[in-house]
Amino acid sequence: MQTSLSNSASTQDFSADLLRGADKIAEFLFGHACERRKVYHLAETSRLPVFRLGAVLCARRSVLLEWVAHQERRSWNRAPQQ
Repeated sequence: MQTSLSNSASTQDFSADLLRGADKIAEFLFGHACERRKVYHLAETSRLPVFRLGAVLCARRSVLLEWVAHQERRSWNRAPQQ
């Protein structure tokens, strides 16, 4: 059973990792909140790892970084051989 101290630490880790809203996700991925429409588009068309808390689109920084790394590996594996 976890102690309240370790549970509190994991809650802080989770909240620091959480991006709430398409604006925050867009800032993290693209550097600008004005790219939030891209976030909605990617969420619907490319399996962007997001979830909703009520009506708010959310994502975890760590999961997005893993997703981007996976997309890069897929892209490099499909590069044409010369």
